Amino acid sequence: MNTSDNGQGRIFVIDTNVLMHDPTAIFRFDEHQVHIPMVVLEELDANKKGLSEASRNVRQVSRFLDELMQSASKAEIDQGLPLPSSLLEPSEERPQGRLFFQTRPMSATLPETLPGNLADNSILAYTLAQQQAAPEILVTLVSKDINLRIKAAILGIHAEDYFNDRTLDDPDLLYTGIDDLPGDFWEQHSKGLDSWQESGRTFYRINGPRVAQWYPNQFLSMGGDRPLAGIVREITPEGAIVELVQDHTGEHRSVWGIKARNAEQNFALNLLMRPEVDFVTILGFAGTGKTLLTLAAGLAQTLDSGLYKEIIMSRVTVPLGEDIGFLPGTEEEKMEPWMGALMDNLEVLTQSEEGGDWGRAATNDLLRSRIKIRSMNFMRGRTFLNRYIIIDEAQNLTAKQMKALITRAGPGTKLICLGNIAQIDTPYLTETTSGLTYTVNRFRSWAYSGHVTLRRGERSRLADYANEIL
Repeated sequence: MNTSDNGQGRIFVIDTNVLMHDPTAIFRFDEHQVHIPMVVLEELDANKKGLSEASRNVRQVSRFLDELMQSASKAEIDQGLPLPSSLLEPSEERPQGRLFFQTRPMSATLPETLPGNLADNSILAYTLAQQQAAPEILVTLVSKDINLRIKAAILGIHAEDYFNDRTLDDPDLLYTGIDDLPGDFWEQHSKGLDSWQESGRTFYRINGPRVAQWYPNQFLSMGGDRPLAGIVREITPEGAIVELVQDHTGEHRSVWGIKARNAEQNFALNLLMRPEVDFVTILGFAGTGKTLLTLAAGLAQTLDSGLYKEIIMSRVTVPLGEDIGFLPGTEEEKMEPWMGALMDNLEVLTQSEEGGDWGRAATNDLLRSRIKIRSMNFMRGRTFLNRYIIIDEAQNLTAKQMKALITRAGPGTKLICLGNIAQIDTPYLTETTSGLTYTVNRFRSWAYSGHVTLRRGERSRLADYANEIL
């Protein structure tokens, strides 16, 4: 947040949804004043019960406020409580702001166009009163509610979204996992080029200006007369070690009968089939093959090579339309309606004519015995050993939820997160604040993780055309 020109800082009035979204928000405004209206405390109190992420965040906010107010007198509360950075990040030095609560009735009145005793209108009235009491200071209402920000603008109140949870400013700048090399790449990077073979694989050591921009397990792609399809294995002071990727586009290197149909799918299979890569994220719009490739690689490494004991698949249960109510049965039976993508892809993977209907049924029973469907609601506290875990629709997870899931992985476990950040259904999450976006950015420098964005649809010409024009 920017400091106002008068040197007195700014006043930020915080809406309830900001604290429910990020309980550490009160510590994110540097040296400025943070104001919490009384109606916000009432809304927090009304939402503190429950097992949802929002309820847990509300309880964390209450603990932060309680710690700040310990042994504080009424006079100290009126003057504003100091906001030490030690509660948030002890190792980071931050300018100290002050926290204010509503301690007296508001003098501002709203126009007759905003009648009633709604919580949003009370927040607007409090912000307007602060603006009238300190006209020389920029007063800002911070809310994730677009309609509240619209009403504030109509009243002449400066309002902003909460930006501190953004991983990046523009989703188009998100790391894709692929570097499309220019045509003159070899002219600039051929000096000191070294190559060798080891265990049937071809490696290059490359030096040059572009090497500094690469990350571990990033793919390099170039066409033309001297094509290159490689993966960055290691970056050393002597240069980057690049390995030529395995070609999974032909029958002889298919994975559980699935061939890569384009370069991005081939890159994805290379990541999925490498045991040394513990964490993989795959982005792509509908029809790019995310689930099919991931499931095929999981079956090949679970049933064929025995690298993993079983496949665990889960996803966020956010409905596309109206909810259909409670579902009967066990945890797995309750999750089955959400796992249509799994069933559809299993049909593709078991469509062989060998053995007839009986053979397909036996194969399906075998696969289902090694694929477990689990709800995210029961992941907390668990540790998965030697498992191949698939998290589908991960774009609907917050950064905190992603951390809770990734830390469930034990020794020998591979975790794959799939999603399309253009299809976010969770309230208050955007392409720039999604937990999947956050994870892609944070893990790109780790030597045991990899990411690839699938850009070409392979479902059908109808699906591809719909993605382009609708």
